[in-house]
Amino acid sequence: MDFIFKELPPIDLEKLNNIAKEAGSAILTIYNLPPEKMQLTLKDDQSPLTAADSLSHEVIFKRLTKLTPHIPIISEEGKDVPYDTRKNWEFFWCVDPLDGTKEFIKHNGEFTVNIALIYQNTPVLGVIYVPVTGDLYYGGINIGSWKETGDGMKTQLHADINSTNWIAAGSRSHAAPEETALLSQYPVTKTIIAGSSLKFCLIAEGKAHIYYRHGPTMEWDTAAGQAIVTFSGAKMTNPNGTPFLYNKPSLLNAGFLCKVK
Repeated sequence: MDFIFKELPPIDLEKLNNIAKEAGSAILTIYNLPPEKMQLTLKDDQSPLTAADSLSHEVIFKRLTKLTPHIPIISEEGKDVPYDTRKNWEFFWCVDPLDGTKEFIKHNGEFTVNIALIYQNTPVLGVIYVPVTGDLYYGGINIGSWKETGDGMKTQLHADINSTNWIAAGSRSHAAPEETALLSQYPVTKTIIAGSSLKFCLIAEGKAHIYYRHGPTMEWDTAAGQAIVTFSGAKMTNPNGTPFLYNKPSLLNAGFLCKVK
């Protein structure tokens, strides 16, 4: 299946999905090592970095550059791109090679590979791969959102927009009192805890109905998830309801609200 824009040659979706899977396989080569061999370090902001983050980035950067040499790439583990350079980009890839490094270190399996295509400041195609389970989520304009399990079964995803009893998706490693206060305004009866971008997948699958993040994230944390949520029929906005946009002067996001209606 090709993903087509008039302004670009077709993007081969199967090849894109395979890039995410290949990166996931690279991550597992580190994940399956004894803990002392994971080569854990801290970045300048004190967030954790493992050899798996770097290895996944290398795979994705190399493969994406070959697949779409005409589209620039922003990656969490790549070099910073000044705003003056990227402010006029119409398209770019927004990549988190390993989302959920804390979950990776905890060895609970709740980490993902995130790849998104941004067009005019909005995610129009997103891929999330879960290396431990082999589950692949993807969504885009004109194709909807889909889940492919490790055995190759494909199911189209539809957010549960009709439920009157909502389930909230909550973070395993990040939480804030403000999130509890906001969720009290909605018909939430239960909360599911999940790591990394899996919370977006729960919304898209119809297993959850709302996900509010009060604290900051980076653009590569949210882009793929936003695409998959959007094309499943739900929506993601700033907490005040305005559009949640990308390629900002700072790639740091404020809070966001993801919900079925």
